[in-house]
Amino acid sequence: MFKNIGIINTQKTNTSEQFLKYSDMNIDELLKTLDTSISGLNEDDVKVKKEIFGSNEIATGKKETVLHKLFTAFVNPFNVVLMVLAVVSLFTDVLLVSPTDRDPSSVIIISIMVLISGILRFVQEWRSEKASEELKALVKLTTLVERKDTGRKEIPISDLVPGDIVHLAAGDIVPADVRVIKTKDLFIDQAVLTGESEPVEKFDNLLQSKSLKDIKNPLDRNNLAFMGSNIVSGTATCVVIATGDSTYFGALSKTLTSKREATSFEKGVNSVSWILIRFMAIMVPVVFFINGFTKGNWLEAFLFGLSVAVGLTPEMLPMIVTTNLAKGAVAMSKKKTIVKRLSSMQNFGAMDVLCTDKTGTLTKNKIVLEKYMDVHGNEDSRVLRHAYINSYFQTGLKNVMDRAILNHVGEEFSWIQSNYEKVDEIPFDFTRRRMSVVVKDRNGKTQLITKGAVEEMLSISKFAEYHGEVIPLTEELRKEILDTVNKFNSEGLRVIAVAQKTNPPVEGVFSSDDESDMVLIGYLAFFDPPKDNVEEVVRTLKDYGINLKILTGDNDGVTVAIAKKVGLDIQNILLGSQLDKMDDNTLKELVEKTTIFAKLTPEHKARIVKILRENGHVVGFMGDGINDAPAMHVADVAISVDNAVDIAKDTADIILLEKDLLVLENGVVEGRKIFGNIMKYISITASSNFGNMFSVLVASSFLPFLPMQPLQILFLNLTYDLSMTLIPWDNMDKEYLEKPRNWDASNISKFMIWLGPTSSIFDITTYALMLFLIGPMTFGSSYFMLSGTLRDNFVSLFQTGWFVESLWTQTMVVYMLRTEKIPFIQSLPAIPLLLSTLTAIVIGTIIPYTAFGKQLGMLPLPVLYFLFLAITIFSYLALSQFVKTKFINKYGTLL
Repeated sequence: MFKNIGIINTQKTNTSEQFLKYSDMNIDELLKTLDTSISGLNEDDVKVKKEIFGSNEIATGKKETVLHKLFTAFVNPFNVVLMVLAVVSLFTDVLLVSPTDRDPSSVIIISIMVLISGILRFVQEWRSEKASEELKALVKLTTLVERKDTGRKEIPISDLVPGDIVHLAAGDIVPADVRVIKTKDLFIDQAVLTGESEPVEKFDNLLQSKSLKDIKNPLDRNNLAFMGSNIVSGTATCVVIATGDSTYFGALSKTLTSKREATSFEKGVNSVSWILIRFMAIMVPVVFFINGFTKGNWLEAFLFGLSVAVGLTPEMLPMIVTTNLAKGAVAMSKKKTIVKRLSSMQNFGAMDVLCTDKTGTLTKNKIVLEKYMDVHGNEDSRVLRHAYINSYFQTGLKNVMDRAILNHVGEEFSWIQSNYEKVDEIPFDFTRRRMSVVVKDRNGKTQLITKGAVEEMLSISKFAEYHGEVIPLTEELRKEILDTVNKFNSEGLRVIAVAQKTNPPVEGVFSSDDESDMVLIGYLAFFDPPKDNVEEVVRTLKDYGINLKILTGDNDGVTVAIAKKVGLDIQNILLGSQLDKMDDNTLKELVEKTTIFAKLTPEHKARIVKILRENGHVVGFMGDGINDAPAMHVADVAISVDNAVDIAKDTADIILLEKDLLVLENGVVEGRKIFGNIMKYISITASSNFGNMFSVLVASSFLPFLPMQPLQILFLNLTYDLSMTLIPWDNMDKEYLEKPRNWDASNISKFMIWLGPTSSIFDITTYALMLFLIGPMTFGSSYFMLSGTLRDNFVSLFQTGWFVESLWTQTMVVYMLRTEKIPFIQSLPAIPLLLSTLTAIVIGTIIPYTAFGKQLGMLPLPVLYFLFLAITIFSYLALSQFVKTKFINKYGTLL
């Protein structure tokens, strides 16, 4: 059916070279290549092409199934360790023992922990994804297409095929990659693709620049337009040259289908998991062999070794981590922020570099009138009044600058509408780059008012208003004007000039020839302004130790102007063209001292983010455009804003629904609170558990019996861990929140080694107390002189004494180690944590006096025990505070 079927098949994998070829062709050659005509395709052609190219839709990768979400929610390093322990317990405590000895307690307890943690994570992330999907517009986009047999009609964008002729007008989204073949006053906003804040002019084939072939970037070709950009003003007839995944947009989206690299959070969790596994790998065999050789009961030694493995593991960690993250996500949702991935909350807090696009993220992506000046650069309302008359009375398509002028003035010059009438106008065209109107006031005075590009305006002006007088436009004055304009251009302002001529020739015969001998009265400067509060955001991020870098496709002049306006300290500027000539080693050095990266492609942005991560930074990227998606994909945390394109929202971990960027501060603080409370639990629990197991190791060496029954160890851990479930609600010291925090497994190891054995000192004194004082006082003789039931009861009392002491010390030390300050004097725990820990202590102390305690093998403790317990607790807390201070002095931080 098609003459050029071979060429058509190559369109399924369009490259930049292919786009450039389409740009270079004349219209007839292009239409022939695409097997179409100026009147479009017929329906039979469309059906065949649809089979070849498919729907004009971007593949966003496979959506995660519910089963996959469940799998990722439950399978993580901590849960895997617990699951392995549960399986071993299942065999040793249930399947391989006699029915009378079966005890599924360990399996049940561990399974409940894993279940709660996984369900919390799954539910929160599922709800977040649903909320994100609801952000997308539910309307079906259509476009006006020309078909041979049906004429012009609106069809869904997804039904377009290469060769279709489409008609576009102001407000339309470009529905596919197209070649412009007919145009009038066409301006296209390509910000979502390039980051450029100003609309670009597009031309048809007849208006191509002679230097067009020197432009190698398809986005810079002035006769091509790309999917996702939108028509700001004008009209165009275009032929579709690429659809779906073959578009420029589609090529970008393919970079997002690869699996994301492990983020800071995931790397941190893995590193902590391996620390615990290494400790287990050393402690468990040692305890197993010592108990096996000293007690002679290898099965009991194995079970005890297993309980030590469980004892070393912060069993509630998955649940505590998930609860922390979910709490942060809920807190952010109240600030109109959607957290799509729970782990991103911690990355948010750990972030020390925030890379951001400029247009639409830091700026409003809306051109506004910034200045109206006389030829000296001084503010002059007369210049604004003339510009308003020109913009108000023209009947052609009003461009972004016309709208900016009208929006700026509002009702201020409404009197002009009734005091002037339009006589004629000379429309804008891209050759003259200016437009004029002729108006007459009530006194019959007529004026020709022209505005346009500065160079063109200077070429038609013979005079200028200088110090209130009309004088000849000399070369010296012309240079002064150009210097002033260049100064504003360097500040990122777009400048146009305004001129007028009083009482021009007879009305009704006006043409561009009348635009001569004009009087230049001044110029207007336009700007894409920063969003509200951006300056405060920049200052706040700096205070929180976050280095802000701008990565944009816009030019460096405009970007520098924005950076200065928002108070950013500019250290160095790099352009995309410079990056292309740099190897990664050179770039690794330069990214550290560069603030602004301009004229970047999407690939440049992704490369910079990746290099920053390789340098050890936790990197956030905030963007809203198609061109930001690859960088967001490789960042530790991807942040998008309320008005972002769908692909940016899909890639984002966090979506800000409010235009107020100060919500970033809330996210950072919340993330650091989450991390701080997670680290409290990991460090304190791991060190306490290690101290307990170190005490077990010591006890195994000289005690003729187990210092605590395996089930008692499990119950001890469960009681303590349940008291820690409210640690996500604990207060964090203000000083802790002031700088980024990251996972440091080595610091956790040091914490365990320093502070774990500290508790062992008092465990050993408790051993001695129970073995040589409390036990003999209660039973009237030492353990070695007793036998039968009395000896068994002696052991039970001993184990009960250590159980209660362990619970008290392990729980009370939380208050000492949760802060670098003096507890209760300089730093108070939150009420929920205080209540939960005190409840655990009370329950653990009462248990030996209950029937349940008896089932656990415990006996009531005498009153004298609690006197010694009070001395032990006081001494332990004082020593912990001392060791903590020494630890901070040596390593600079506690958590």
